[in-house]
Amino acid sequence: MEEIKCPNSVILPEIVRLMNEGHTITLRLRGYSMRPFLEDNRDKALMTKATHPQVGDPVLAEIAPRHYVLHRIISIDHDQVTLRGDGNIGTELCRLSDIKGAVVGFYRKGREKLDRTDGKKWKIYSWIWTRLFPVRRYLLAFYRRIWIPVFGTV
Repeated sequence: MEEIKCPNSVILPEIVRLMNEGHTITLRLRGYSMRPFLEDNRDKALMTKATHPQVGDPVLAEIAPRHYVLHRIISIDHDQVTLRGDGNIGTELCRLSDIKGAVVGFYRKGREKLDRTDGKKWKIYSWIWTRLFPVRRYLLAFYRRIWIPVFGTV
């Protein structure tokens, strides 16, 4: 398998086109918005076209022209969708039609086994982490400032 690097604004519209044609895509993750369990340039997401996005699903969304994020849906109100990265405090907004891809699962820490988003492990993690929102800021600060320098990434 060949790995290609190019700006998100160039590659992601092409990835969306391929998913719309029925292909699944494996994409190396960039950024820190899904910390602590998904890391920049380490983990990969297996995605397909989004058909019925639900609250709690990690999705690829276009929040502005050619500006995409891979975040979790935290609410859907009619056509308005609110997104938040697991490592973020703030939110982004988009419409349901701006949800371009659904994450099937993640390849973490260089493993070849997929952690499926419909699996027990992901559901337990998601249930716990989303309920920790009021204190997540402090947990993430501890993770960045103390945990990573001492123990490395999770």
